[in-house]
Amino acid sequence: MSKKPNILFTDDENTFRNIMSRELIRMGYEVTGCDSGAETLKHMQGRDFDVVILDMNMPVMNGIETLKKLKEQESTTEVILLTGQGSVESAVQAIKLGAYDYLEKPCKLDELVVLLQKAFEKRQLNRENIHLRRLVKGAGEIPAMIGNNAAMKATYKMIDKAAPSDSIVLIQGESGTGKELVANMIHQRSKRADKPFVVINCATLQETLLESELFGHVKGAFTGAMESRVGLFEVADGGTLFLDEIGELAVSTQAKLLRVFQSGEIRRVGDNKVINVDTRIVAATHRDLAEEVKRGKFREDLYFRLNVIALSLPPLRERRDDIPVLIDHFLDYFCKGRQKKTLLPEAMMALTQYNWPGNVRELRNTIERLVVMMDDDCISIEDLPESIRSPSSSAGGTAAVLSEVEKRHILKVLNEKQGNKTLAAEALGISVKTLYNKIKAYHIDL
Repeated sequence: MSKKPNILFTDDENTFRNIMSRELIRMGYEVTGCDSGAETLKHMQGRDFDVVILDMNMPVMNGIETLKKLKEQESTTEVILLTGQGSVESAVQAIKLGAYDYLEKPCKLDELVVLLQKAFEKRQLNRENIHLRRLVKGAGEIPAMIGNNAAMKATYKMIDKAAPSDSIVLIQGESGTGKELVANMIHQRSKRADKPFVVINCATLQETLLESELFGHVKGAFTGAMESRVGLFEVADGGTLFLDEIGELAVSTQAKLLRVFQSGEIRRVGDNKVINVDTRIVAATHRDLAEEVKRGKFREDLYFRLNVIALSLPPLRERRDDIPVLIDHFLDYFCKGRQKKTLLPEAMMALTQYNWPGNVRELRNTIERLVVMMDDDCISIEDLPESIRSPSSSAGGTAAVLSEVEKRHILKVLNEKQGNKTLAAEALGISVKTLYNKIKAYHIDL
């Protein structure tokens, strides 16, 4: 493992403790030493340690008593007991009380290191599994981004460059442009890909609840806090935390986030204990944060801290050449297990010319609705939602022009088929029912 556990080494034998601590520090571990159970509890109140190495035989408060006190505090720190000869029964009792494992003294350094890493891995796994089904994304295959527009190609290059680093990434774009998808791509292409990708939408929770979600809380911190809870920064430790709609944060929460970004330390709500986290931040917003700073709605120092690597996703109306590709992709996806539906040219043209204020999300939902609700295998312009067939004048009156073109084409085919609706429908590639609907809609006089 690349990350070393943060260790509290408790042993009343100063020489042994100092020698072992010095060797562990030389190997890259961060070690704090103390000589009693009382000192252990004092250190644990002010700081979060990954592993406590605890001597079993200490005066006043022995290892078993210290372990009990730690568990009463609902500590998630793993504990390794060091026992003297003839203390194996006490060690077994300690494991029943929640200790990770034990070693007999004098222990070898390499044996202790192996046990330290295993205990640390267990703690990391426990963190990752907390609220896993509710919070952690990425189960199953991540959908790919679709599109070969020049703006999208530039976005792909930015993702490839940003992913391997640990730098904060700020993704800006309208709702429905795929900000969470980009964040997930960055995580999956990073060195943290085997760690959690945790998502929170900052706009969906009240300020007090949001702080608890992000930083966790201790039992009794506020009304309803019946038990201690790990925050998302801890759940995502070693991985990536995606802060969606970060522009919606209250200014007070912004200040707390800034401190975390600067120090890598968090405090659970209602607790003074410092917890070190190694969590990469990817944030997203549909707002212009620079403008929000000018309006006093967003902290300037937090904006500069976030704006290390900035990605701007183009709206769908600015990459219309990708719309047919996206439509074909969604038709393939939603038609699995059934006959694939096809779009007639006038329907494709209407979908391409529509401005899509909801962007790719709106297009996806539209195609899904057409696949589910339409009985015919061919989708015509008449089958599209009214908002797409008859957009407002601000969209340039495209649908009206298309309707007139379609009306003339239907008249031409009906004349060629001498008014035979069955033959005309076949030539048009639509059902007779659809043709009757169009004749009625366009007030065609036969």
